[in-house]
Amino acid sequence: MTANPLLNLGFKIPFDRILPEHAEDAVDTLLAATREKLERLAAAPGRNFEAFMEDLDTLTEQLDTVNTIVSHLDGVVTSDAWQAARKAIIPKVSEFRTMLGLHPGLWAALKAYADTPQAAALDPVRARHLKLTIDDFRRGGADLPEAGRTRLTELNTTLAEITNEFGKNVLDATAAFELYVPEGRLAGVPVRVQDATRRDAQEHGQEGHRLTLHYPVYGPILTYADDRDLRRELWEAQQRVGREPGRDNRPLIRQILSLRREKAELLGFRDFADYVLEDRMAGGGAAALKFERDLEDRTRAAFDAENAELEAYYRAQAGDSAPALAAWDVAYWAEKQRQSKYDFDEEQLRPYFPMDGVLAGLFEITRRVFGVTVTQAQAPGWHPEVRYYDIHDDAGVHIASFYTDWFPRDTKRGGAWMNSFFTGGPREHGVEPHLGLMCGNMTPPSGDTPALLSISEVETVFHEFGHLLHHALSRVPVKSLAGTNVAWDFVELPSQIMENWVMEREALDLFARHHVTGAALPAELYDRMVAARNYRAANFSMRQYSLGLTDLTLHVEYDPAGDADPVTVARGVMARFYPYALPEDYAMVASFGHLFSSPVGYGAGYYSYKWAEVLDADAFTRFAREGIFNRDTGRAFVDAVLARGNSDDPAALYREFMGRDPDPDALLRRSGILPTA
Repeated sequence: MTANPLLNLGFKIPFDRILPEHAEDAVDTLLAATREKLERLAAAPGRNFEAFMEDLDTLTEQLDTVNTIVSHLDGVVTSDAWQAARKAIIPKVSEFRTMLGLHPGLWAALKAYADTPQAAALDPVRARHLKLTIDDFRRGGADLPEAGRTRLTELNTTLAEITNEFGKNVLDATAAFELYVPEGRLAGVPVRVQDATRRDAQEHGQEGHRLTLHYPVYGPILTYADDRDLRRELWEAQQRVGREPGRDNRPLIRQILSLRREKAELLGFRDFADYVLEDRMAGGGAAALKFERDLEDRTRAAFDAENAELEAYYRAQAGDSAPALAAWDVAYWAEKQRQSKYDFDEEQLRPYFPMDGVLAGLFEITRRVFGVTVTQAQAPGWHPEVRYYDIHDDAGVHIASFYTDWFPRDTKRGGAWMNSFFTGGPREHGVEPHLGLMCGNMTPPSGDTPALLSISEVETVFHEFGHLLHHALSRVPVKSLAGTNVAWDFVELPSQIMENWVMEREALDLFARHHVTGAALPAELYDRMVAARNYRAANFSMRQYSLGLTDLTLHVEYDPAGDADPVTVARGVMARFYPYALPEDYAMVASFGHLFSSPVGYGAGYYSYKWAEVLDADAFTRFAREGIFNRDTGRAFVDAVLARGNSDDPAALYREFMGRDPDPDALLRRSGILPTA
């Protein structure tokens, strides 16, 4: 028994005892043990392949869990010590992963096993596991000559290190920014934000209000602050993230793109997009580009019309001599136009969405639709705000647990995400529970006022829980095919379909209650919310297209060996999708963590959000037709999608649920860009 808690992990992870100094020791120990298991697997023909595929499936399980825990802690309670701990293990883990995929003995054993009677007799799920494993080895360079394998190891290690530096720069720059302003500069900003920023300033020993780049502060300033100079100051501060001295990501972008292109070419692919997308629904970069560009073309007219309408409204209010709408003006004037057009302000909704109520409603919807029960439980966390829950199926079996961490901190990376620690599922001795997490950066509580969420934050909570359900309801016996281990352009379907319940009156009646009075969301406010649902939908869509097309342009059409600057190329792509002129030094791509903060991540895959949105818009039509709480429909979705992971082709799983291929127009109809049938 070792004193290192990372080497004594039970189902409830001892987060209260894990320290940065435990990371490298645990990884070194697990690497040594995993190498021994690897050599035993390579010798499998000599023992008649006893438990060969089962052992291969779980070969790196402990190592993966520890690596995930260390990466997670660096992202939620980061410090110099945690950053150093993660930096120390990255090259070791990356080198081992590359070596594993290139191990000649294991590759020979795998091919030999594929020719055995045992392999021919595998059930469909395990046969798919064998096929995909062989495909992964081939795509990972198992057939490369020795020099190629050496270079691939170098590329993977360097990519891991540089992308980690990219993410660290974004996190550090975001945490470092603060701006103290007097109360007078916050005219127009919701009182709850003023109260929170005043309290934040006091906690930092300052007067006035402390403004940060965390979205619960940044978003309301850009949307509501009457002080145009303040809006500009925060917008420009956000644009400096990723390009400040000492944290400048711009040189790293070309390096990452160059390394990715070289890796793809080394493995026999034209570019990184073709390499990444070969085993996804799109199949390659050309198909993904066509998908995004087709959406752009079909949305352009609505986009132009929305912006002409906003420009006319702005001129009517501000006068012909007012300056042109700039990046820091659009959200502000669009919100005023929406209030004028629909008599609707999203801030009116917040009192009806306290975090605890939203979660209670979400869990009740989940019980009604999918037949599982969520209850709060106890386990050590990494921060006092962390909560822990158990999930039981309708037979009372414990199938999963998960942690939540919802509010921003200066030591926590931005955004919202779900991740998994343990993958369970059916085993010979019974069902092993899954363990996962959900994190976000939602509007925090303030004084005696609970956390009151915006409608978009409510959708985010539902979104991440959709990912969590995909993990928690998995019934795949092969761990590497379970849960969210699916094609990346399919993985967002379970998350995005959950967002649909947020706009349904029957669902809102379960949880949308005023945090003081307990009153239900008024019918007239709900009607105005629905009427405004697709306000500037084309602009929101075009922003997503801009991110997807920037990603694909850099990974398909841009030549990192050429003279063009990738930051300039990215700016050129994005300029087509915004209703204002971008500054010459615009460099949002330097903080685009989805693309550049991990070796692959969403690189060449950001289109997946829109791809899956088409699937979710279409799939929800079945729930809308048969009843949003219809247990049979929910069971069908679990059986065809949530429980199945990557045990079958995602297109086949979709057809199993819907009885047909997806309708490509479903998303544009839901967004109001195309008329409903």
